[in-house]
Amino acid sequence: MSISNIIKKQMEDSSWIRKMFEEGNKLRSIHGSENVFDLSLGNPLLEPPKEFKENLLKIMNDSQNGSHRYMPNAGFMDVREKIAENISSETKINFSGNEVLMTVGAAGGINVILKSILDENDEVIIISPYFAEYIFYIQNFNGKVIVIRSDELWNPNIEQLRKAITNKTKALIVNSPNNPTGAIYNESIIKSIGEILSDAEIKYQNDIYLISDEPYRKIIFDDTEYPFIYKHHNNSIVATSHSKDLGLAGERIGYICLNPKINNKPELVDALNFSIRTLGFVNAPALMQKVVSKIQNSSVDISIYRKKRDYLFEELTKIGYECFKPQGAFYLFPKSPYKSDEKFVEKLKEYLVLVVPGIGFGCPGYFRVSYCVEDSVLEGSIKGFKKAFESNE
Repeated sequence: MSISNIIKKQMEDSSWIRKMFEEGNKLRSIHGSENVFDLSLGNPLLEPPKEFKENLLKIMNDSQNGSHRYMPNAGFMDVREKIAENISSETKINFSGNEVLMTVGAAGGINVILKSILDENDEVIIISPYFAEYIFYIQNFNGKVIVIRSDELWNPNIEQLRKAITNKTKALIVNSPNNPTGAIYNESIIKSIGEILSDAEIKYQNDIYLISDEPYRKIIFDDTEYPFIYKHHNNSIVATSHSKDLGLAGERIGYICLNPKINNKPELVDALNFSIRTLGFVNAPALMQKVVSKIQNSSVDISIYRKKRDYLFEELTKIGYECFKPQGAFYLFPKSPYKSDEKFVEKLKEYLVLVVPGIGFGCPGYFRVSYCVEDSVLEGSIKGFKKAFESNE
């Protein structure tokens, strides 16, 4: 065997999202790109706001000698202080640059956090439906994945959470606005989660971290709000990126932000720095750090994603699909009209429409539709959705 058995198994279980994207490439080569309606990949459509390019050019032209050398693993302190200042303004909590660590996207940030806190067989709770890569991130550090379900409104099942916590529980990962449902956890949900984790910490005499994965925080519709987690649990950590709100998915820039009240903060910060270095990131990209620190109050035009959501939700529900109306992110998660979501996705593929089955998110019976695509792709997909819905299983 030339590769790791663990990696082989993980590849076999790997993301349905990528599988469907590869299927799309095959279909495009056969039928032509204009005839294939690929709604499988959450690849942000919108270009970065104009302030990005303006600041990028300015920083490149004004940069001093040494701007591209090694730096502290956590990133430039002036960048971290600028981001901390912005977070302080938003949350009304006093953050310093010492509580912010720049990372290679939110994915890099979550891996850094998990490496820093997990011992073998420590348990990390995730909520179905979940971003599939969480499982692999946890397994990267020999952690054990514990899955709880959501309720009918895609909120965490609070009673299941309470029962799932053991003396081996080290963290809970929440993702709101959620991929794949578009649901947002309200203040009462976050408050309940914080109370459960805090009570469990006392019961088991262990720190239990609330990790909030927030790349969609600014992709929110209809004046809905996602509350900041910090006031609801002291041992809370946010991992985020600018992949979606600034359209910078390919630049891999994000950050970790620690609750100022987190336990053993100096030791944790040292561990996070060590993990950034030894995971091979060394530090987040220097140029991108400088640029995003200047445009923390900017974002892509969220109204464009809202219009796409409204169009697709209206068209699918008109056909007869059952679907929760997303409050944020850029996905719909309708119920499959077939008992098997995998069979339904295959049927859709016959009509050259590509989506991801719910089983890929730990939630069979549903499918994910990504609407961060051109309007022509959304409009062209409707006929296939209708034919697939009306076909017999």
